[in-house]
Amino acid sequence: MGAPGRIILGSRGSDLALAQARLVEQALRAAWPDLDVTTEIIRTSGDEGARTDAVADRKAGRKGMFTREIERQLIVRRIDLAVHSAKDLPSERSEDLEICAALPRGRSSDVLITKKSLGLTSLPPGATIATGSVRRQHQLRWKRPDLTVVDLHGNVPTRLRKLRENENWSGIILARAGLERLGLEVKMESLSEDDFVPAGGQGVIALQIRRNDERLLRLARVISHQPTLLCLRAEREFLRLLEGDCDSPVGVRATMMGEKLRLQAQVFAEETSAPRAGVVTGESAQPETTAAELMEKLYGN
Repeated sequence: MGAPGRIILGSRGSDLALAQARLVEQALRAAWPDLDVTTEIIRTSGDEGARTDAVADRKAGRKGMFTREIERQLIVRRIDLAVHSAKDLPSERSEDLEICAALPRGRSSDVLITKKSLGLTSLPPGATIATGSVRRQHQLRWKRPDLTVVDLHGNVPTRLRKLRENENWSGIILARAGLERLGLEVKMESLSEDDFVPAGGQGVIALQIRRNDERLLRLARVISHQPTLLCLRAEREFLRLLEGDCDSPVGVRATMMGEKLRLQAQVFAEETSAPRAGVVTGESAQPETTAAELMEKLYGN
């Protein structure tokens, strides 16, 4: 069908975002050897907040902090395909854009990194653990209410540096996929994904295009990992129904089991320490239906 021409990717400028954009570039070039691929760095409000260590207003929420400006540049055609960490994307459906593909999911677990190579159960009472995720903060307070939990901001290297420099901190919690994509080798403990259910989309690189852009859809579909995309659809639909986002104390994880899709969720409320939790199994080809069934199980009469 001829040479596929040129494509401009849009990405944040952090080390992790650029590492993920390179994975997309490599996959596209492997699938389409004649494709000219370049990456445009887009500055977002989340990047500015991380640079200045500004703390987001929790009442306003963080929906789209790391994605809104990239989506805007996609709509005005400055870029052709947006590369996102899927967990940063708001769960509402867009009239103008669609998530058309996803690379194979990285390991989705959270990890605990401590100065003395201690595990979660061996941390002494009162030890201070830092994390910027309200989900992880709730999970920590649920599993270890004796710990001191404090806020943490910045990109992955910055968070590791803050751990080294802060004498009062015993450890931090990060996503394993980000560390591995950056090639950072640190001693860590993988936290149970049943107790620390990951954020929706954690470990997934999502590709977004303008809705009904047939050329970009054709290019991206070739590199998409269908099981990952189906799992992402289930997780995002659950968050949409819950009206949750990356700043909500919610964990949701989908896994494929042959033709079945298993969906697990954990929802914390401010006034309780234990989460509302549940698991359902549905048809892998109907991820949105499975998400609705889990919502019904958790909140139905």
